[in-house]
Amino acid sequence: MTTIASFPYLGIGFALLSAALLTVGNHLQSLGVAARVRANPGAGAAALWTLARQPSWLVGSVLFGLAILAQLAALAFAPLMVVQPVGVAALVFSSLLTAVITRTPPRLAEIGAIALSVVSLGVFVSGAAAVSTQATITDAQLIAVLAVLGVVLAATGAAFAVRRGRGLRAGGYVILGGLFSGFVVTLGKTVILRVQTAVAGADYRLDENNLLTLACLLAIVVAGALSITFVQIAHTVASPQLVVAGLTVVDPFVAVVMGITVLGEAAGAPPWSFVVFVIAGAGALAGVWLLARAGGATDAAVDAASARVT
Repeated sequence: MTTIASFPYLGIGFALLSAALLTVGNHLQSLGVAARVRANPGAGAAALWTLARQPSWLVGSVLFGLAILAQLAALAFAPLMVVQPVGVAALVFSSLLTAVITRTPPRLAEIGAIALSVVSLGVFVSGAAAVSTQATITDAQLIAVLAVLGVVLAATGAAFAVRRGRGLRAGGYVILGGLFSGFVVTLGKTVILRVQTAVAGADYRLDENNLLTLACLLAIVVAGALSITFVQIAHTVASPQLVVAGLTVVDPFVAVVMGITVLGEAAGAPPWSFVVFVIAGAGALAGVWLLARAGGATDAAVDAASARVT
């Protein structure tokens, strides 16, 4: 297994840019979905066409795409466990955006939650940047990621089959959106590493190794389509802050767990670093939960301000 050069702080910079783009894009998409529901509360092709004509949704989709590109750039420079937790910053940006839209400063509870999230995130990312490594991805590792995705797809299908068309609660759609987004990021990282390895070795053959990489690309398309679908549904039944809160918890959790357990990014990390990761990760999650809870009281004000925009 060959170690690949890592530039963690450059990756962190791109991850912060991605979080900012995601925050604004998510808000604009939420406005577009709300406007679509008012104009056409039904479902089907007509509702989709109405949504596609909403300027706020279109701009939000463009920003969402740019956020994905920025995140891929981050993954090209640093390990998953370094850049993916930075996504928690999206909830901080969301809280600040809410304050701007409602023209009210963040409350003391929100400021405390933001401080806890930022400090915990800084400790986690700094520790990860110091001890994590990038290495070539073996076929066994890639197959393991695809197998886990297959299990998740089967479980998701079974859950909907059991509910018999009744749908899920708002939190369920948010969790599924974040879950499949985490797999998109993880699979994207494996493709980036395998492409870097192929370019470094001038290996452009269409053999079983590269065919496995193509299978990974197909899995990214499937997981990405499901993530986008569930996030759009979540926008119709949940506030923008709840959607961002869910994504910033579930997505990084999936990616970091896969990065540590399957991709071996912390294989050379000393035992004490895992204690730091657990404590800092718990602090960041607590900050996200407190911020989402504190921000819930402002949802009505956000909806009122957003209605004026659309």
